Amino acid sequence: MEMLTEGPIRTRVEGAVLEVTLDRPKANAIDLVTSRIMGQVFRAFRDDAGLRVAILRAEGDKFFCPGWDLKAAAAGDAVDGDYGVGGFGGLQELPGLNKPVIAAVNGICCGGGLELALSCDLILASRTATFALPEIRSGTVADAASIKLPKRIPYHVAMDLLLTGRWFDAEEARHWGLLKEVCAPEELLPKAWDLARLLESGPPLVYAAIKEVVREAEDMRFQDAMNRITKRQLPTVDRLYSSEDQREGARAFAEKRDPVWKGR
Repeated sequence: MEMLTEGPIRTRVEGAVLEVTLDRPKANAIDLVTSRIMGQVFRAFRDDAGLRVAILRAEGDKFFCPGWDLKAAAAGDAVDGDYGVGGFGGLQELPGLNKPVIAAVNGICCGGGLELALSCDLILASRTATFALPEIRSGTVADAASIKLPKRIPYHVAMDLLLTGRWFDAEEARHWGLLKEVCAPEELLPKAWDLARLLESGPPLVYAAIKEVVREAEDMRFQDAMNRITKRQLPTVDRLYSSEDQREGARAFAEKRDPVWKGR
């Protein structure tokens, strides 16, 4: 995967972990160009067999991301429905992204920035992070959050956040189950990397199956979803059940050793 060393998005790879940094001073707001770059980055991550985990972070301490760049929109950067592959921020609508993505949230995370974090699988946050869905105040709808939040946290809490646009801190976000962990600002990136390395050492075909099952089963009845799994009608599940990795997992268990995952 080609690394980006300048511009609104920077990337670096260490082992099988991709770190994606949003760096668009002063607030890390996302315009159309940035969104399209992010889509290209995450599509390349999805399609690169050598990469297993991604971390999404932002430069600076004050802002993670406030979402859509309203100043750019007012200047003519109008939304035309084409945020690029993957939709807004490259993650919300990217099909077939069957690898874990970790968000490391520092500072202000609101609007589309919070929706971007919600598109990740695990969220870690600095204790200084603050969150909101203030779209109500600008006369628009937090569309992705309106879909996702009532499925992630209690309905009345989600409606409170959507209807009032109020701010809430990292501890409240953790209380409602949005965050895996809250930590000191200086610990945020090291903890994100520790988690990424843990996932990097795990079975990539199992992760892929987990993500596809969760995604496909979201609106299905339990038995219908189970039938699709047991009949191997999901591509990632079929691949897993026919893989060297599944045989390796059984052998490693029997031999009382750590498995060596090859992703095939």
